[in-house]
Amino acid sequence: MKRYYQPEIETMPVEQIQALQSERLVKQVKFVYDNVEFYRNRMDEAGVKPEDIHGIEDLHKLPFITKDDLRDQYPYGLLGVPLKDCVRIQSTSGTTGRRVVAFYTQEDIDIWDECCARAIVAAGGTNEDVCHVCYGYGLFTGGPGLNGGSHKVGCLTLPMSSGNTERQLQFMTDLGSTIICCTPSYAANLAEAINERGLRDKIKLKAGIFGAEPWTEEMRHNIEDMLGIKAYDIYGLTEISGPGVSFECEEQAGMHIQEDHFIPEIINPETGEVLPEGEIGELVFTCITKKAFPLIRYRTRDLCYLTRKPCSCGRTHIRMHKPMGRSDDMMVIKGVNVWPSQIESVLLNQGYQANYQIVVDRIGNNDTCEVQVELTPEMAADNTVSIEDREKKVVKGLKSMLGIKVDVKVVEPKSITRSEGKAVRVIDKRDLYK
Repeated sequence: MKRYYQPEIETMPVEQIQALQSERLVKQVKFVYDNVEFYRNRMDEAGVKPEDIHGIEDLHKLPFITKDDLRDQYPYGLLGVPLKDCVRIQSTSGTTGRRVVAFYTQEDIDIWDECCARAIVAAGGTNEDVCHVCYGYGLFTGGPGLNGGSHKVGCLTLPMSSGNTERQLQFMTDLGSTIICCTPSYAANLAEAINERGLRDKIKLKAGIFGAEPWTEEMRHNIEDMLGIKAYDIYGLTEISGPGVSFECEEQAGMHIQEDHFIPEIINPETGEVLPEGEIGELVFTCITKKAFPLIRYRTRDLCYLTRKPCSCGRTHIRMHKPMGRSDDMMVIKGVNVWPSQIESVLLNQGYQANYQIVVDRIGNNDTCEVQVELTPEMAADNTVSIEDREKKVVKGLKSMLGIKVDVKVVEPKSITRSEGKAVRVIDKRDLYK
């Protein structure tokens, strides 16, 4: 059975999608030029006027914007409507500098809720489900986004937020949660707790909608096996709207981008050149319906590729591959490009859980990298394999994956601090600007 929230949009012929995008892009470019001084100045500097944009074929003429631009314009510099027309803000964590504050009109929120509703229905959600939302609420977009989508679908919504695992498990069992929404690392922690307490037979979960941090296919299969569910990926950014920019269907073969609201591009991160379908590069988004905080050609720094290969689910919107890393948080260690997802893949393939940390430092002129990973309880109880042998095996696997040797420290179960939100995977102690 096909699962759509808005079938007339989700299965719209590609030609109609592109015609709709062109119509909305032309209106949006004129809107930002007339209402946002920042865009007007940028377009003038680039020698582009609204009348030069006739459709999506002209998108490449417009200048890019970056997260630095958003920080520089904090708080009101990108506001597209009078402040009295805004009903909410959401914000990034601000861990690398000034916060990014995104504004929303009521129409913006309604669209966002619809996007999340499409994702929930694609995961099998109906008005008979109990949707357990343990993304963070407040300024973080995860909780509010899935909460709104769940309401649209008509699910019984449990606005749990993150943390307090005992309470999560109590409500999950007592109220019969069937869909869980959280970060994949927290899903793994909950799965661990459920199995430790012998609650597997008491939970009714059938699906999980996980996002907000990178996770591998190996981690997906691990969570699915531990919870007996199907795990779906969801993608979004606070700057764009939040979760629901794209989502997986039952095929789990890439995330359908909501093309009636967002135009994606893949560019060469070094040159800005637009790359053809199927090539890996940096993902760029243009919002064509958002009014309070409209973004044109926003560079996400996420690395992936796009495909229009037909999907058996019947959706026609283009799919993005799960981000393979980021052009700005990629680590360069001993001259080699390293992404945490590569390390995670090796660890999970060798039977470890997703409880690890990567500690990078520089001693003298030499980079050091230590991967700390926990034993599973089964490994800890197995006296036939020494810690030293386990470490050697992981070192060998990482050398094969990365092309460089890194140190490995296998530690006792539960000795690495658990995450209740986004997991802190990398601790980089280097001062790279000395």
